[in-house]
Amino acid sequence: MTRFGRGTLAGLAAGFAVLILLVAATAWLVLRTQEAGRLASHSLQVELAANEVRTLTERAETTQRGFLLDPDEEFAKAFEATAAELDPALLKLKLLVADNLNQVARVETLEAAARAHVDFLRAEIAERRAQPSLPPSFSLARNLPPVRQVREEIAALIERERALLAERSARETLNLRWSVAVIALALPALLALAGATIWLTRRNVRALADTSERLRLLNDDLEGAVEERTAELMRANEEIQRFAYIVSHDLRSPLVNIMGFTGELEAATGLLGDMVRRVETEAPELLNEEARLAAAEDLPEAIGFIRASTAKMDRLINAILRLSREGRRTINPEPIDMGELVRGVEASLQHRLTETGAHVEIGPLPTVVSDRVGVEQIVSNLMENAVKYLKPGRAGLIRVRGHVEGERAVFEFEDNGRGIDPKDHERIFDLFRRSGPQDQPGEGIGLAHVRAQAYRLGGTISCRSALDEGATFRLSMRRITPSGETSRPS
Repeated sequence: MTRFGRGTLAGLAAGFAVLILLVAATAWLVLRTQEAGRLASHSLQVELAANEVRTLTERAETTQRGFLLDPDEEFAKAFEATAAELDPALLKLKLLVADNLNQVARVETLEAAARAHVDFLRAEIAERRAQPSLPPSFSLARNLPPVRQVREEIAALIERERALLAERSARETLNLRWSVAVIALALPALLALAGATIWLTRRNVRALADTSERLRLLNDDLEGAVEERTAELMRANEEIQRFAYIVSHDLRSPLVNIMGFTGELEAATGLLGDMVRRVETEAPELLNEEARLAAAEDLPEAIGFIRASTAKMDRLINAILRLSREGRRTINPEPIDMGELVRGVEASLQHRLTETGAHVEIGPLPTVVSDRVGVEQIVSNLMENAVKYLKPGRAGLIRVRGHVEGERAVFEFEDNGRGIDPKDHERIFDLFRRSGPQDQPGEGIGLAHVRAQAYRLGGTISCRSALDEGATFRLSMRRITPSGETSRPS
């Protein structure tokens, strides 16, 4: 290959490397922005739940005063109905702040004060019921310590959540600004890469232009096609509006163009090769060595490199789109028999288990209330990885077990495969990062998706492993995921 060809390929390689880095940065920013938005939404949910508790305590006090003024049992029934709603409201608030120890302590204090307040009001109702003929006697309930404490704790809890909301909104704004910056870098990179491809094509075709008029006309056609593709790419880039739209159009559209143009270039290269061979046979004095090498080696090698790179980019973009769509999906909690779910995943992997001679042992698993699609995606990824990375020559064994730890359910997926280097235990959860020999298909998306999905369901995922000693992935998740929740708790 000529020095010109090597330099050009090196430039193209650098361009594709930069573009792949920008795609990775875009995916990372998608996840960060989604997480910040989910957390901000969660702060608003906590504030609404706190206001609901405050409304119920005030309603209980109002109905109690109504009974004291007129001992009508309808007031007493209204009071008891309100008191019955208070416990579920407090439980909802406690679940929402379950991962924030300061807020948990504050809710526990609020719960004790609210119940003391209700007990006091109930006692006054009983006293009034016992002596209905006496004139009503009102205590200064609003000045009692439990009542003051209810209001103070609710105010402090809301103030803290508003501070968290401001912080998370600022973080989301910062992520959006970085997203715009990455997009601004991606557009010139795309244009530069397309321009480099055009320049390479024109340079090599011109090197053969003196062999025949047909080659000159073909070169003109190629230039027109490239200019048309470039114009389409620029128009697509100018229509950017949303983040997922950016990935699906501003990256995929030019990629399709490059792939289509590469096909045309490949066909043209075949014609050029035929022409060069004819010239070499019939009029060798018209053919120089550089032109011959360009047609026989440089162009086919450049096309092969472009095809391999565009195929990899296509896989990465598809993975990013899957992550983006999954992040926008609404969570629908429902009771899940985890044993049945895991057995279903095992059945879908039965063919591969039979091929590898691996065996799955499923222990007792706790039931959870969560999003079935999200949980099934997590379990499928973990079990597929366990089968994929079994150690050759060793009978494969995969164990799935679970237990309850307080408000959380813990599931462990253990295998006796080739294991993971301890220094990579966190790295494997990063987007596009993999560990160990790259002898299995994949783009480094699966475990990043598993961790993001676990976070959405209020859970965590971690790894414990050593080389050649298998690996254990530990999934800890809330046993009850509140309806419609799309973020981790505070």
